Amino acid sequence: MFTIYGVPLSIHVRKVIVAALEKRLEHNVEVVFPFDPPPGWRDLSPTGKIPALKHGALTLADSSVIVAYLEKRFAELPLYPSDPAQYARALWFEEYVDSQIAPDVIGLFHQKVLGPMLHKKEPDAAVVRQLLQEDLPPKLDYLEASLDGEYFAGGRMSVADITLASDLTNFHYLGCTLDAARHPNLLAHFKRMLGRESFRKAMAAEQPFAERMGLDRGFLQKAA
Repeated sequence: MFTIYGVPLSIHVRKVIVAALEKRLEHNVEVVFPFDPPPGWRDLSPTGKIPALKHGALTLADSSVIVAYLEKRFAELPLYPSDPAQYARALWFEEYVDSQIAPDVIGLFHQKVLGPMLHKKEPDAAVVRQLLQEDLPPKLDYLEASLDGEYFAGGRMSVADITLASDLTNFHYLGCTLDAARHPNLLAHFKRMLGRESFRKAMAAEQPFAERMGLDRGFLQKAA
């Protein structure tokens, strides 16, 4: 048994939770808000960010590091391909989504949700327009063209797929949608991931947070 620290609505926290569920690992989730952390939080997460993990005497931070640890520690039900080339491909798309897609989605989340909620600050329409119309579309184009069949690497679900689906979940929570004409493969991929038992369990557990924050949950009803 180990503990995952963070807010389930976080794209990076959800990534770890879904990975644990995919591997059928017993775990606890302890809610930590990074803008109001508990005492000693930096001992668990030196950067102050979420998620963090505690497993016995071991503490880890960063979602990619945590998932990699779970993969090595609990080898059953692997989340990484065994073939070296496909393994590298899964790592690449995990990194691409974390470094290219996540900042834009988080930026939108701050503009549309956290800014108004925490700072009583209205969204900057120019920033939102830049993110939605200029920044994100070409990055999604790349992922659309890179999707190898139903999944990104090895012909089966991997950490790359979990990472992207977690990001797109928050994108849709904001009332945004994938362009079915421009990104049909990504849309099908997202629906496929939402249908997995791991995502269904993770999404069910985080709904009280989504409701409290007034997020758009219509996409979940359509997926169901």
